Amino acid sequence: MATTLLYQGHGSYRITAADGRVIFIDPYAGEGYDKPADILLVSHQHDDHNQIGLVTQKPGCTVITNVEALAGGKHNTFYVGGIVIEAVEACNTNHDPKQCVGFIITIDGIKIYIASDTSKTKSMESFASRKLDYALLPLDGYYNMDLTEAAECSRLIGARVTIPVHMKPGELFDRERAEAFNAPGKLIVAAGEEITL
Repeated sequence: MATTLLYQGHGSYRITAADGRVIFIDPYAGEGYDKPADILLVSHQHDDHNQIGLVTQKPGCTVITNVEALAGGKHNTFYVGGIVIEAVEACNTNHDPKQCVGFIITIDGIKIYIASDTSKTKSMESFASRKLDYALLPLDGYYNMDLTEAAECSRLIGARVTIPVHMKPGELFDRERAEAFNAPGKLIVAAGEEITL
């Protein structure tokens, strides 16, 4: 079985590992909550990222919110049955770095950067050396960076594929904005679309 990513819309995602394990990140939008979760990640406590009640949790489900991710005043890394979940810096004027994280998830040998709600961060400068496969970057220009800053970040991060997300307040997806995003390796994934990683 292939590793897949379902973009549920806005800033919500479902990743399914090759062995069938399911990870939900920032549940809020769209469809695809029919699979029970093995891992549930919440980057911060804004209402459009933390609707954990949408997700059925399997017994023993690992839940990592910004609280666990930032416990001890540092960005923590978690190892869950061969899946590595690394909390990384996320912040801007709307998002306190002490209450918000992004995630780098390594699953089936694939490295995925979920930026969450953020603008450019100091830690992004080290990401190119990580040789990330995917970067999911917000670009609404209201709560997060705009198209220009997101394009700059995409070049700094240097992921093989960059997917625009969190494009317009109140909307699951905005194709016009996604098409205006100028990033190397850009891949537009519509809300409700599932891709093989």
